Amino acid sequence: MNGLYTHGSSSRDQLLAWEQDALDKFFAKMGDKERPFPCIPATIGFSMNQLKYGFVGSPRRDTTINEIASLLSSFTEQSRGFGNYTSLIIFYETPKEMKDVSVEEFEQLFWEHLSGLSGLDEFDWPEGIPQDPYDPIWEFCFNGEKYFIYCATPAHKNRKSRHFDVMMLAITPRWVLQEFNKSKSYAKRIKAQVRKRLAKYDSISIHPDLNTYGAEENFEWRQYFLRDDNSSLSKCPYHRVLKFLGKNH
Repeated sequence: MNGLYTHGSSSRDQLLAWEQDALDKFFAKMGDKERPFPCIPATIGFSMNQLKYGFVGSPRRDTTINEIASLLSSFTEQSRGFGNYTSLIIFYETPKEMKDVSVEEFEQLFWEHLSGLSGLDEFDWPEGIPQDPYDPIWEFCFNGEKYFIYCATPAHKNRKSRHFDVMMLAITPRWVLQEFNKSKSYAKRIKAQVRKRLAKYDSISIHPDLNTYGAEENFEWRQYFLRDDNSSLSKCPYHRVLKFLGKNH
């Protein structure tokens, strides 16, 4: 379906079979009490029904980036009315033959889409956000809003926290994270709990790129797409594509 979907809305009967299946699996994952999903802010947003959902075409289809841009534009314009724990969850229609592709191929598609989104962005980069992704306070921006991006794929096996049956994005406004981190002592406790949950949830050690926004040694882009092992890209593809396109942000 087109547009933003809310859990429990009457438009569920308009969903395609694959869309209903993706939602059902996501709800099961986020609502699992015996094996709680590690990201506590995400589970809070889910339990409070503040998450919004969207569906797009195949990761390999050229028009899919335009569909993501449309959903993200709508979300950006309305998000502050959705609640303090809102995020946009985007599910890709992932063909069966893509279920066997590598994590690295999904990684390449992810960065192509993120760079493509910037090519469609009609807004200036927000003031105060550097152009260089190797600056600790750089982050992805769209429609004038700052965002943290999370990607999950069918190819992730060891890192179950990054596994989903279709390619999926979770896009969270920076203001949501700032609200959550307002109390430093509370944020510190939650971060410790998240890491404890991650250690149990995944069958591999916590990725070394997971860090705190703004920390001197942190690069935010490295956390957007974590590989299924502890390796990382040596260079930021987003930065390279932007330079190629001649963008000034």
